[in-house]
Amino acid sequence: MSAESHPRVLDQRWRVWASVAIGGAVLFGALVGFVILPVLQGRQAGVDAWTAFCRAIGVAPGSPAMPQPSMTAPAQPVSQVAWTPDIINGLHSADRAAGQKIAAEVCVACHGETGISANPQWPHLSGQSAFAIYKQLHDYKSGARVNEQMTPVVQDLTERQMVDVAGYYANLARGTLDPQTTWVTYENIRRLVEEGDPARGIAACASCHGARAGGPIETPTLTGQRREYLVAQLQAYASGQRSNDVYRRMRGLSAQLKPEEIEGLAAYYAAARGLEPQAARSSGER
Repeated sequence: MSAESHPRVLDQRWRVWASVAIGGAVLFGALVGFVILPVLQGRQAGVDAWTAFCRAIGVAPGSPAMPQPSMTAPAQPVSQVAWTPDIINGLHSADRAAGQKIAAEVCVACHGETGISANPQWPHLSGQSAFAIYKQLHDYKSGARVNEQMTPVVQDLTERQMVDVAGYYANLARGTLDPQTTWVTYENIRRLVEEGDPARGIAACASCHGARAGGPIETPTLTGQRREYLVAQLQAYASGQRSNDVYRRMRGLSAQLKPEEIEGLAAYYAAARGLEPQAARSSGER
């Protein structure tokens, strides 16, 4: 062997041994990190060895060092309404005469002959959005929204009947303002209606509920609605008792409102029949 080839052989040997050493260290680290430690941690947490290994390499969810938490919250159904062309066209061309007949047989006892409820806990339906009425009827029927009076009543209604009765009430003129209502709007309530509160993640109410606001198709009309009913629904959304809002829009917003803001917003809309926020200010806000 020549003197020149001897250093080259030694260099090759060192490269081999270095590669073996590095590869061995990597394998040892992988064995410790993905097998030995997870299995030992899993044993202490009551997790079997295979599950602990799968969690360590990311195949199974959870940590090998602790049991996977279980979900104890009850499942809540969500709205199953699908705004298909047939439903939308049906609501635009509803048979109002048929809807009036259904209303006379089923609805007037609570919501009044003209869609104006006598009980403050029941909403006015007169002049309400046909899409909003239909969605709520559909949610009652599917179980996404529950009410001891409405749930059993709606079970007997067909899809066509829900469309017709929604179209009938949407075509009625609104009732007159409660003479007991006094128009009082405080600056913080006006701001919530028109501007919202971005710091708390509260969108302006008018961005969905204002006239021609372009909000979701099922957005209900709030102007002139029962104050007590609005308070009850905002509180139900805030507590999670009512959960048929799509994408949790109302639950997330209502949970950020203070009790006095809920009362103020309900009073604002109850007295705002036919008035938009800007018009309300010009009429003499106090």
